Amino acid sequence: MSPRPLILASASPARLALLRQAGFDPLVRISGVDESSVAATQPAELVRTLARLKATAVTQLIPPAAHALVIGCDSMLVLDGRVLGKPADAAAARARWHEMRGREGTLLTGHCVIDQRSDETVDGVAATTVRFGTPSDAEIDAYVGSGEPLHVAGAFTLDGKSAPFIDSIDGDHGNVIGLSLPLLRSLLSQLGVQITDLWV
Repeated sequence: MSPRPLILASASPARLALLRQAGFDPLVRISGVDESSVAATQPAELVRTLARLKATAVTQLIPPAAHALVIGCDSMLVLDGRVLGKPADAAAARARWHEMRGREGTLLTGHCVIDQRSDETVDGVAATTVRFGTPSDAEIDAYVGSGEPLHVAGAFTLDGKSAPFIDSIDGDHGNVIGLSLPLLRSLLSQLGVQITDLWV
């Protein structure tokens, strides 16, 4: 019996790679949600709300008869109580790294799973502490010049060129990349879905 359709409501290649490496073969549908239009007083509530909006928007594009499971995610870095998403441009990415180096932040990822079959929605937030190293000004310039930090929350990632500049983390490394597989397993379980049934 083939597994139920798994839909990733995200354009993130890192999230897609995480799911594929864990034995899944999700379809990708991009939500088109305008993240700048969403406000929340708490960082965890912001990423949770955005994940839910993305999953909901994509679910509306999928025929109900598909009985799909739709996953929405949204990641942000919290530093000094401020929520930091993708930097607007190279100058912002460079300033961000000058601020982050030698310090500690928290990477939050909101997750939402919608089950078309039962019409149920569950969500949660994973948090991972990130300790940044102390790259030199030249290293920061080279990293920003690569273009990578413009495409990732917090202007860094563990699975790319910035990995040597992360000293350590406390928590799920997948969450920093963009999706917590343990949290996904928990959310699916709340929906009565065993994660191993979705392997291909």
